[in-house]
Amino acid sequence: MDIKKFEKPEYFGNRELSWLKFNDRVLSEARDKSLPLFERLKFLSITASNLDEFFMVRVASLKDQVHAGYSKTDIAGLTAKEQLKEISAQTHDLVHMQYTTLNRSLLPALAKSGMHLVVEHELLNKEQEEFVDRYFEDNVYPVLTPMAMDSSRPFPLIRNKTLNIGALISKKDKKKGKEQLEFATVQVPSVLPRVVQIPSAKKGDTTVILLEEIIERNIEKLFLSYDVVCAHPYRIMRNADLTIDEDEAEDLLVEIQKQLKKRQWGEVIRLEVQEKMDERLLKILKTEFEIKEDDIFEISGPLDLTMLMKVYGQEGFDKYRTPRYVPAPVPQFREEKDIFKVIRQGDVFLHHPYMSFDPVVNFVRQAAKDPDVLAIKQTLYRVSGNSPIIAALAQAAENGKQVSVLVELKARFDEENNIVWAKKLEKAGCHVIYGLVGLKTHSKITLVVRREETGIRRYVHLATGNYNDSTAKLYTDCGIFTCDERFGEDATAVFNMLSGYSEPKKWNKLIVAPIWMKDRFLKLIEREAEHAKKGMPAYIVAKMNSLCDPVIMAALYYASSCGVQIHLLVRGICCLKVGIPGVSENIHVRSIVGDFLEHSRIFYFHNGGSEEIYMGSADWMPRNLDRRVEIVFPVEDEAIKKELVHVLTLEFKDNVKAHLLKNDGTYEKQDKRGKTLINSQMEFCREATERAQKKQIKKEKSRVFIPAEPAEDVEE
Repeated sequence: MDIKKFEKPEYFGNRELSWLKFNDRVLSEARDKSLPLFERLKFLSITASNLDEFFMVRVASLKDQVHAGYSKTDIAGLTAKEQLKEISAQTHDLVHMQYTTLNRSLLPALAKSGMHLVVEHELLNKEQEEFVDRYFEDNVYPVLTPMAMDSSRPFPLIRNKTLNIGALISKKDKKKGKEQLEFATVQVPSVLPRVVQIPSAKKGDTTVILLEEIIERNIEKLFLSYDVVCAHPYRIMRNADLTIDEDEAEDLLVEIQKQLKKRQWGEVIRLEVQEKMDERLLKILKTEFEIKEDDIFEISGPLDLTMLMKVYGQEGFDKYRTPRYVPAPVPQFREEKDIFKVIRQGDVFLHHPYMSFDPVVNFVRQAAKDPDVLAIKQTLYRVSGNSPIIAALAQAAENGKQVSVLVELKARFDEENNIVWAKKLEKAGCHVIYGLVGLKTHSKITLVVRREETGIRRYVHLATGNYNDSTAKLYTDCGIFTCDERFGEDATAVFNMLSGYSEPKKWNKLIVAPIWMKDRFLKLIEREAEHAKKGMPAYIVAKMNSLCDPVIMAALYYASSCGVQIHLLVRGICCLKVGIPGVSENIHVRSIVGDFLEHSRIFYFHNGGSEEIYMGSADWMPRNLDRRVEIVFPVEDEAIKKELVHVLTLEFKDNVKAHLLKNDGTYEKQDKRGKTLINSQMEFCREATERAQKKQIKKEKSRVFIPAEPAEDVEE
C-alpha cells in the first residue's frame, strides 16, 4: 500500500484548531434554544472547563516549543508560533461567543424562570445588601488573606486557576500632598461556595450572587487605613503540562509528586480580567505576570464559567433540566446473581451508561469474596473519588488473594488521586505496578483467575472506558465479559508484560499497542482497499474520540481513492479532510455531542461479507498507537456483533445531535425539516430500559413454572 502521496500537509488539519471546533460544537448546545434551559447552562460550563484544560496542556506545550526554539512544522505545515497566533484569534472569538450566549440569552431566560444570578453587586436592593454584608462579616472575612505589594513586600505568588481580586489602594502622603497608589490582591477562597443564595425581591424566586461580588462590595473592610481606588477580579492559567524525565527519575512516584507542586507555579499563559479594568491595575498585572497582549482576555461578565455547574445544581428547577437517566439493569444478570455462572454461559455485552455499571463493580466484589478465586489483576487509569472497585481490590488482598493492580500515575490531572489510591492498595497488600517508563498504560482490562472442578478458568473484562463508577453514568462506553481461554491467555500475557516480564511470542486475540496495533489497523484498511479494487463491496465504519494519526489518515485516503466507503464518527479532534477530489470523496465524518460524552471506540471492517468488529481503548492518534499501552479486541460472539452493528447504524442515523464535517472544514447540523427525529443517545436509553423490563415481565410470568434447573438466558 503506497500511501506517501497522501501525506501532504494540505490534506491535514491542525490538531489544536480541530479541538477548538469541537468546543464550538459543545457551545452550540448551550446556544440551542430547543434544549431545557439548565442543560444549556451545563454545556456552557463544560466549554469553560474544556478551555482551561486546553490552555494548561496544549497551549502550554506549544509555548514550551517556542521557548526551546523548535521550528519543525506539524502535519498541517504550521510551526508552533503560527499555531499560537491562530489559537489566540479563535479562542478570543470563542470566549466572546460564550459571554454573548450568557448575557444575551441565558441570563434573561434564567430571570424569566425565577432564577436570578446577580453578576454586579451594585444591583442589590436594601434587604439583599444587608444580608450580603452580614454574610461577609460572618463567613467570608475570617477566611480572607489580603496581600499588598510595596517596596518591602514583593508581588505575591498567585496560584494556578484561582480567582482573585486585584485592587489599587492609596494612602495620602500628607508631606507631599499627592496620592500614592499601591497594588493589593485577595484570593477568592475556594473553600467557600462561589454561588451564594440571598433573599429574592419576588416571593417564590431564587436569587444567587457570586462570592467575588460579595468581597468586592466589602473590600474596603480589608484595607481600613486606605482608600480603595478600584477593585477588579482576575484569573490566571499556568503551564500545567508535567515534564518528567522518566529515565532519570529513580522513583516515579516521588518525581510526580514533586512535579505536581510545580503545576501551581508554572509560566502564566493566560490572563482573564474583567472588561473595563482600570488601565493602571492591568499594567501591573501584565508586568508581574510577564504576559503578552494576545494572552489577555477581557471578559464581559463573571470570570470562570465553570461555576454555572453550581447554578445548574440549584434545587427547585427540575422542569428546566432533562430528567436524569437511571442506567437499566443488564438483562443477563437480572435472574442470576453469580456473575461467573452467567459468563460461563456466554460472552456478555455491556453498553454504558444505558446499561448499569454495577456488573463491573460486582465482578471485582464477587471475586474478592469468592473462596475459589486465586488472583485478580486490573489496570486503573482514572477512578472515582470513593471507588468501590478500589475497596473491593483492597478487600481481596486482605482475604489472601493475589492482587496485582497497574495504577497509571501519568493520567493527566488524576495523578494526585492515583497516588493516593496506589498507596492505599499497597497498604492492603496488593502488588502495585506504577506504569511503564516512557509509556502511559491506557488499556482497560480485568482478569480473574478461578479454581473450578474442570481446572483453572480465567474470566476477563475488556472495555473502552475507565473503571470509574461515576463517569460510567456520563460517558458512553462498551465492554464485554468473557471466559474464552484464548482471551484469558492473552490477558495473563498483558499483565506479565506490564509487571516486567517479556512480551509473549504470539497473541491469540488481543491487539496491543505500542507493539503492533498500528500495523494491524493498516492491514485491515489495506484489505478493504484490495476488495474495492476487485469491484467487491468495501466498507469501513469507525467510531472514536479523536483522529489525528497521519499514517492512518493517509491509509484511509488511499482506501477512499480505491473506492472504499468510509464512515467515521469522531467526537473530538479530526485532522482528516473530506471531499478532496480523488482523495477523500468517499469519506464521511460526523461528530455527536449530546447529554452523554461519546467515549467508546468501535471499528468495523466489511471484509467481503465476513465482517470483523473490534472494540478497545485506543483512538487513531499517535499517542495511543505509539506511546501508550492500549488494547483493542475482536468481537467474536455473533449476537454481540449484531448489537454493535445496530449501535453504529443508529448513530449514523442520528439527525438531532450529529454535526457533519463539510468540505470547507466546518461542521453543521443536518436540516431536520420533514424528517423523523432520531436522537441516538435517547434511543439507546429507551431500548435498554425496554429490554430490562421485558426480562422482568418474562421472569414474573414464568414464576409458577420455574423448573428445577435455571432457565437459560434468551439471546437479545
